[in-house]
Amino acid sequence: MKIYIAGPDVFERNSIDIGKRYSSLCQEYGFKALYPLDNVVDFTQDKQKISLDIYKANIELIKQSDIVIANLNNFRGKEADSGTIWECGYAYALGKTVYGYMHTDLTYVEQFTDNEKMLIDGKFVDKNGKFIEDFNLSINLMIAHSCTKIISGSFEDVLKFCKH
Repeated sequence: MKIYIAGPDVFERNSIDIGKRYSSLCQEYGFKALYPLDNVVDFTQDKQKISLDIYKANIELIKQSDIVIANLNNFRGKEADSGTIWECGYAYALGKTVYGYMHTDLTYVEQFTDNEKMLIDGKFVDKNGKFIEDFNLSINLMIAHSCTKIISGSFEDVLKFCKH
């Protein structure tokens, strides 16, 4: 079975090493990893063409996959990486099995500190007065329900779950 590895790990300075580690773990558990940075892209082109090539290559990897495992940890704020979210939705629309993982089991509301939220008319709002989604889920309902399961843990924890 082929696993597409979605997540903001591609933005880490050691993203190649992370991909190798994930690929090795996949192999240990009997899966084949499809990591976005395994794509061959010509980086001598203009930026617009590079971005389009990356987009198309990642779509092809998702299509080839049987499962998508997504790092849904907060990225640049209180939400998961928007590209990862798109990949999960796309995979779900294709009928792929999507698993997510997060390093927390707190609900979305609980992830906001008391200084970041307030209760108004029985509903939590953020500092800007916007409602905070409160459905006892750890992430936005659209992504939560697109995932077969969201595991509180690591990439390897999802592999263990998939193996059994």
